[in-house]
Amino acid sequence: MSDVSILVLVGSLRSGSKNRELAEAAVDLAPEGTTLTIFEGLADLPFYNEDIDLPDSAPAGATAFREALAAADAVLAVSPEHNGTIPAVLKNAIDWASRPFGASAISGKPVAVVGSAYGQFGGVWAHDEARKAFGIAGANVLGDITLSIPGSVVRFAETHPRDDSEVVEQLTAVLAATVSAAREAVAA
Repeated sequence: MSDVSILVLVGSLRSGSKNRELAEAAVDLAPEGTTLTIFEGLADLPFYNEDIDLPDSAPAGATAFREALAAADAVLAVSPEHNGTIPAVLKNAIDWASRPFGASAISGKPVAVVGSAYGQFGGVWAHDEARKAFGIAGANVLGDITLSIPGSVVRFAETHPRDDSEVVEQLTAVLAATVSAAREAVAA
């Protein structure tokens, strides 16, 4: 079976982000034959504006992002929750990914959304909103793949997520299911 490429989008730009650490753990736990790559350019995406999204002159950051999406077999979004909803940086990325609508790099691509937040529900509202936005953008949202880790600031205060056996077990299952969906999509 050919290798599977998963593009990882981190919905937090903050240094020391617990969701960044969760994304790093996912990279470390990549199943054999799978490559996870954290996209480092979300901060370089201007706010989506149709006036600057022109076929031959879209901003360089948007072009790089769309090329990375097109090259990936699946997407793993790892996100916190900001004020009860999806962080602006992730929503903006989804907006760029959605164009041209119906023929974008995200169209039909398997997408799983996971993450952690300080609150008692682990960012579940943001994860649900991200799934909704990805679905409207045309992605094949893997709604049955969930992982929302509560209390991230306390839980990971002195422990990296990759050193938390419960998180490793859950994240390993998320990755296996995402890889399976990616292989099904490529085979179809």
